[in-house]
Amino acid sequence: MTLLSLSFTLAFVAFAIVLSIRKRLGLEKDLVVASVRATVQLLVIGYVLKLVFSFNSPWFTFLMVAAMVAVAAYNAGKRAKLWKTVFWKVFVAIGLTETVTMAYLLVLHVLPVKPQYVIPVSGMIVGNAMVISSLFLNRLYGEVSNRKQEILLLLSLGGTPRQSIRQVLKDAVKASLIPTVDTMKTTGLVQLPGMMTGQIIAGADPIQAVRYQLLILFALLAAGAITSITLGGLVYPTLFNQHQQLKRDFE
Repeated sequence: MTLLSLSFTLAFVAFAIVLSIRKRLGLEKDLVVASVRATVQLLVIGYVLKLVFSFNSPWFTFLMVAAMVAVAAYNAGKRAKLWKTVFWKVFVAIGLTETVTMAYLLVLHVLPVKPQYVIPVSGMIVGNAMVISSLFLNRLYGEVSNRKQEILLLLSLGGTPRQSIRQVLKDAVKASLIPTVDTMKTTGLVQLPGMMTGQIIAGADPIQAVRYQLLILFALLAAGAITSITLGGLVYPTLFNQHQQLKRDFE
């Protein structure tokens, strides 16, 4: 694709801005900022990846993935707008998810130990884990706020914090996994995922592209479950004080 061809696609952004103006949605600034940021960020990461691929060093690959995890944890924690220490809990949850998932793929030689494979697949796993973390935290906050009387009742009957919030955690985990599960259910019928589409456009055999896409889908499903369950175990104690009482933020 030439730069001229790419410039033509700015018409899509312009169209969205015009619709926002006509319908008075007030999204014009956000649309412009998002478009500029996406362009700059992708251009920068393109040059960074080119440099990392040329070095072919495991240390540069590790630093790249670690940066992805840190940014993902920051964004998920910021969107959740909850506890001050939530960043480190999200960082641990996403980091553990990335480590377990990628180690499995590399140890079994499902993926070659090369930056060209590790970094893009890690980006998909970390990005999905970020979304699931944000969904989980917001759903957990909402569930605790709405069901605080139920939690307080269980605590008053002698239940531990974990026992009083067990069902709330289960519901939050289920809710956070809905987008991932629904995407898998409709893949191939409603949408052709990005990795598969990119490979086909690049001239790869469609069957081979399907195999790689299934690899990603299965990895994202497992990664999503690991992220939400791990995050639940790390976060729920922060809902209670040292006396095992629900914090006043929810009372």
